Amino acid sequence: MHELLRSIKGPESLREMSDMQQKLLAREIRQVVVDTVSKTGGHLASNLGVVELTIALHTVYSSPRDKIVWDVGHQSYVHKLLTGRYQDFCTLRQFGGISGFPRIDESPHDVFGTGHSSTSISAALGIAAARDLKGEKFSVVAVIGDGAMTGGMAFEALNHAGHLQKDITVVLNENEMSIAQNVGSLSKYLSRVRTHPRYFRVKEDIEGLIKRIPAVGNSMVKVAEKAKDSIKYFLVPSMLFEELGFTYLGPIDGHDLVLLKDVLKRAKMLRGPVLIHVVTKKGKGYRPALNNPDRFHGVGCFEVKTGEIIKDGNGQSYSSAFGKAMMEMAAEDPKVVAITAAMADGTGLSEFARVFPDRFYDVAIAEQHAVTYAAGLAREGFKPVFAVYSTFLQRAYDQVIHDVCLQNLPVVFAVDRAGIVGNDGPTHHGVFDLAYLSHIPNMQVLAPCCCSEMKEMLRYALNSEGPVAIRYPRGEGQTVKGYDPGPLVKGKSEVVRKGKDLCIIAVGNMLPRACRVAEQLEKKGIKAGVVNARFVKPVDKEMLAEILKDYDKIAVLEDNVIRGGYGSYLLEQMNSMGLDTMDYRVRLLGFPDEFVTFGDNESLYRAYGLDDTGIYYSLLDLAEGGKGSGISKEKVGYASGGKGVVSKQGEG
Repeated sequence: MHELLRSIKGPESLREMSDMQQKLLAREIRQVVVDTVSKTGGHLASNLGVVELTIALHTVYSSPRDKIVWDVGHQSYVHKLLTGRYQDFCTLRQFGGISGFPRIDESPHDVFGTGHSSTSISAALGIAAARDLKGEKFSVVAVIGDGAMTGGMAFEALNHAGHLQKDITVVLNENEMSIAQNVGSLSKYLSRVRTHPRYFRVKEDIEGLIKRIPAVGNSMVKVAEKAKDSIKYFLVPSMLFEELGFTYLGPIDGHDLVLLKDVLKRAKMLRGPVLIHVVTKKGKGYRPALNNPDRFHGVGCFEVKTGEIIKDGNGQSYSSAFGKAMMEMAAEDPKVVAITAAMADGTGLSEFARVFPDRFYDVAIAEQHAVTYAAGLAREGFKPVFAVYSTFLQRAYDQVIHDVCLQNLPVVFAVDRAGIVGNDGPTHHGVFDLAYLSHIPNMQVLAPCCCSEMKEMLRYALNSEGPVAIRYPRGEGQTVKGYDPGPLVKGKSEVVRKGKDLCIIAVGNMLPRACRVAEQLEKKGIKAGVVNARFVKPVDKEMLAEILKDYDKIAVLEDNVIRGGYGSYLLEQMNSMGLDTMDYRVRLLGFPDEFVTFGDNESLYRAYGLDDTGIYYSLLDLAEGGKGSGISKEKVGYASGGKGVVSKQGEG
């Protein structure tokens, strides 16, 4: 089984195969990818679409000497299989296994780490420039999809590449038929002709002869060039790329292995920047993914025979709850509008788009534009809600500050996938948003403990006069037994459980954990109070003062990095209250100053001491450790990675 794939030791093995063997290899790869992703989850449709392209790239180019940079990395599974990771492929995206994205520490063939879109051309151009500065000889290829090409960074890189005229090849993988549909014999013919060395020699010879004609030579060359360009632009969708300084080849059938290899070989011979336009089908080779590529873009476990998704829970997700709340509030208020950056399904806005098409805006992969676009809408009296994953909002940090907060415009940021997101790993974890949002003037930051509270926070945000961010996690919303969140009041937290020995202040989805741990501690005779923070900013100073009257031991629990997070913000507030000489022990439980790896959420929480057991032992230690001698870095502990139940002393 999978005999050909099993025989692949590295890309060099491909060059020993016939065209027919490579076609059979493509079939085996699709089987392995489907079977593996059905068990691990991951990005299926995009990988099935690039099988032939990846085989062709690794046949023509000699990785890792030649550098292949994969944009986003959603489509890098085939690349991993062809570069010596077949035996480990079953561990894809699993804790301690191989990543779902290229990582430079995983393989020398992963020449640049990716996870966010529109970066490959910039990175590849930088590598090409370094190559030339060092006087080395190798090829550099950037592979980018048509979706990622909508990111402004990609066009910035194309513009710079055209200016520098470095030897670099950009493979534009169009899998949505959004650029052109003329994939046929004429396009193949034009690509073959225009890449043949004789074409350039003849072109130069003719131009040279014409220029020698007295008086009119140069003018005739200009007329000929205009005529040539008119025909070229009519026949080939190349105008943009050619004007940017690229030699354009295509469109090419991205599933024709022989043609792909031929075009890549010819492109390799050309000097200056080259763009190869290939057209592929997402999900090719697996009918459920082919018929529904969006559903199988990022997918959980599923049944291979039917394509039926295996649900890992029965509760309502935060994203779904957000989408329903948006529908309700848009029906009540015609000024409510929704914005997404190519994430309508992921953020729960698909139904909103169907019911309110005139008030729904998908700006494609353009987060910077989305934020400032929202600012413009807000300036004219509308109530824009930008639904975006936490990790992708990072890309619009300047716009959040300058275009929204500086002008105190009422833009609502629905920050989905906040906290850790599991198997996608460090490029997708949303563990920095509390830090990068809460220090911006005019910004309010809220964190719901459940779906119903998230709905109330959205209603509050839509009626606020300035910017508001609501951050919530991926997956199902949990509930706290016996707790019904009360009305939302600006800057006010809420007591969930009373105690006397220590107080746990929980942020958002960490509240259910805090309550479970409090129940465990009570069995040990330790009565822990629990507070639902609700507002990360502004901090509830009145509640904080009450806590400090009743407790000398305080723990802060957040699904965020500690540095710059809610706990740090709380300590600043305590310092401003003149409490730095009082006897308090404060423990901050969150993620340390490092990038969190990939794996299922519970494995990650356990590794960082943030599962129920880790928190229990950390707080048991806090409760039994007695009073400290003041708020200082020696007295502020935190959960540290890789130890499980650590109570390491850290900075405050």
